[in-house]
Amino acid sequence: MARMSLPAPVARLIEELSRLPGIGPRTAQRLAFYLLRSSPDLARNLSAALVNLRDQTVWCSRCFNLSENDPCPICQDPDRDQNRICVVEEPLDLLAIERTGLYAGLYHVLHGSLSPLEGRNVEDVKIAELVERLQAHPVAELILAMDADHEGDTTASYVAQVAAAHASRITRLARGLPTGADLEYADESTIASALQGRQDSA
Repeated sequence: MARMSLPAPVARLIEELSRLPGIGPRTAQRLAFYLLRSSPDLARNLSAALVNLRDQTVWCSRCFNLSENDPCPICQDPDRDQNRICVVEEPLDLLAIERTGLYAGLYHVLHGSLSPLEGRNVEDVKIAELVERLQAHPVAELILAMDADHEGDTTASYVAQVAAAHASRITRLARGLPTGADLEYADESTIASALQGRQDSA
């Protein structure tokens, strides 16, 4: 006796959606059936957006932020303070700081934090690229804007150590950010207070 199963295209979509972080099999099923019931334009637009995501975006070769151009607009902006670099873990952290409107320097995106227990070591993030950048152009201030958790503290301490010879001053965001909080989820006023109250890194 034949048993009912999902059509292959639906099963494949569910499988691919379930690979995304935070989406389990049940959520993937709901999303797949939502797309099936929605206007055909929604699926076509989503498909085009996914293709464009890979075809029309690049990582800036200087700061490693996501951009449509290389170098990115921030790195190309002559009005930004070239003697100040803010180091963040992820591109969303950069956007969070930009929303405050208080910082006008450059950035460096590490793409992660150090966490040996989870298999993220120095070679897995963009620390070597930061040191190389600082060797070519030392800065007056290096701002360490990592998350206020154990991994962020570990990463900040290591970056401060390897960058000490290439920055006149190394600071960290003030603890206006609650311990354990992700920078990307903090509101603008909290980030603004932390940015304005940054302190010299120990």
